[in-house]
Amino acid sequence: MNDPSDENAAAHKSLGNPQPVHDDDAKRKASRGSNPDRNPETRHRWVAANRDRVREMNRRWPAEHLERSRQLNRDSMRRVADRKRHEEDVRARGRERAKRWREAHPDRRREYQRGWVEANREKIREYYNRYYEAHRDEVSTRAAARRDQNPDRTKQASKEWAERNKERRAELQRDRRRDPETYQSELEANAAARRLKRTLGRAGLPPKQLHPSTAAERRANEREADTYFSDPALPEHLRQFTVFTESLTEHMLKNGARMREFAEAYAATRARMGLPAVPVENIVYARAVEIVAERMRRIDLLTSRDVAAAVRSTRAEVRREERQRQLDQLVKTVVTQVNRNSARYAVDAEMENQARAHRGKPRASVESLVVQLAIQEAMESLPTNTLVVEDVRNAARVAKLRIALQFRGRPDNAGEPTHGRSIG
Repeated sequence: MNDPSDENAAAHKSLGNPQPVHDDDAKRKASRGSNPDRNPETRHRWVAANRDRVREMNRRWPAEHLERSRQLNRDSMRRVADRKRHEEDVRARGRERAKRWREAHPDRRREYQRGWVEANREKIREYYNRYYEAHRDEVSTRAAARRDQNPDRTKQASKEWAERNKERRAELQRDRRRDPETYQSELEANAAARRLKRTLGRAGLPPKQLHPSTAAERRANEREADTYFSDPALPEHLRQFTVFTESLTEHMLKNGARMREFAEAYAATRARMGLPAVPVENIVYARAVEIVAERMRRIDLLTSRDVAAAVRSTRAEVRREERQRQLDQLVKTVVTQVNRNSARYAVDAEMENQARAHRGKPRASVESLVVQLAIQEAMESLPTNTLVVEDVRNAARVAKLRIALQFRGRPDNAGEPTHGRSIG
């Protein structure tokens, strides 16, 4: 019989290893082969009982066998890369086969897709909800862009949905109004609108005109605003526009009367020469714009629209200042006339009340009649072209209050009218 060790050595030598297998290694292999169930359990128990020692050995081994550790790491990474490359190649070949099949069988593909969709409605809804939660802003932006591309179709679709879902729409409105703050705000807004309508009707004015803007228009306005305000030259542009508008307003408030006289003379000269008529207002502001532009250091970013906007702003400010000046002058003149002619106004007021009684009308307060008479006389001699009815009413109230304060401040009501009740 041959020696087992000789056979083992011969077999090992035939594999290309010149070193014979040691008897201890053979014994360990034989022991593992004869006890396949016991050895793993024994190893696991030893590892569980020596956790710290195993951890320390694992920590020390790479430092003690640096080259071997690096080689093992390289081999492991190479195997991982090879496995990933193989898996990617398999997936790529599968995708290519699926693509060729879809191109060769378009009808079966569509049929399969329809069937899958019908069989997986809940799964599709879950996929959509999950994507929407992760990409809410992107989905909303794309949907708004689609609606903006065809606003008429969007409006028609909304109307059709409202017709089909009247109950659903009513339920949504009820849910919205269940919030106490929302419901209260709607009530207050409706009440304010009704009050405004009644006020305008009593004043003989037309109702408030509102221009409803669609969501597409609002988004377009927002995009234009973003484009405008993101312009890097905007700060300098705004500075030039602000300085130009303020300078033009200041110049017109200071020299408006003198420039208007020049413009009227220029317009009369053109008329005598037979040239086409030019509005005086246009001449005034054309010259004012020219003067202000010459005084400014930089106006290179201003456009014709900017100049027109500055002129509109200046005109509004000049009208407001002129209106306030005429109103103050009217109040001052009324107070002065009442102080000077209180006795005559009191007699006229009494005569007015007698006439009202003769016509069957109720008597009016002497103070109100006196102020009305004084305002009528003052308006005959003062410029009131910028005042409206409400301004005259305000002037009467202010003048009446000032007159009353003056008479209260006099000792023993000196200067009090002799007819009727006192002005105060």
